[in-house]
Amino acid sequence: MRVLAIDTALGACSAAVLDIAGAEPLAVEQMPLERGHAEALMPLIERVMAGVDGGFGSLSRVAVTVGPGSFTGLRVGVAAARAIGLAARIPVVGVSTLAAYCASMMGREAGRIAAAAIDARHGSVYFQAIAPGGVVLATARQCSLKDAVRMIGAGPVSLAGSGATLLAQEAWSIGLDAVVVATAPAPDIRWVGRLGFLADPETALPRPLYLRAPDAHPQDNGRLPRQGPR
Repeated sequence: MRVLAIDTALGACSAAVLDIAGAEPLAVEQMPLERGHAEALMPLIERVMAGVDGGFGSLSRVAVTVGPGSFTGLRVGVAAARAIGLAARIPVVGVSTLAAYCASMMGREAGRIAAAAIDARHGSVYFQAIAPGGVVLATARQCSLKDAVRMIGAGPVSLAGSGATLLAQEAWSIGLDAVVVATAPAPDIRWVGRLGFLADPETALPRPLYLRAPDAHPQDNGRLPRQGPR
């Protein structure tokens, strides 16, 4: 089985092709990028696929990050994944960015909780925590730093994500054993692909995971009344 992994959810534009029989990607490119995912993604995918024997016809499925992340970035990645899946007649699965961060830490050090934290601004994070053995302590959510530490419990905990340092500082303030493993602006695309192998196409749907409403809202108070036809 071969999977094309795509990520445009956060601060990178990335794609990789992984084969279930191999430990390393057949082709991979991960570009740090805050904006411009729509323009960068398809040329990047074309470069990645050019390094894969059999091209798109050799793929078994597409995996795409579905969030949490930027509203625009998520739509770009999901739309591209769906289009490729439709054209190649293969399943498309969604992978959480938080799950990809957590997966990269699982099993690295016995007995530690793996927690992902993405900075959601204003003292809050997008957060998920998984205990040793794969037991989910906290499902993907937006919460305050204090609430995230409370859900971690007694620890010890390994942290990854753009909000990892903020969360570690909160944990240290109460004496919790917390280690920052990675503060990368986006998860490693290889873990997106590996989780894509395991995902069930019937339940891991390729649709954006929004944990909060958009920052922009239409004005209701003081708006001008619409003019009727003249």
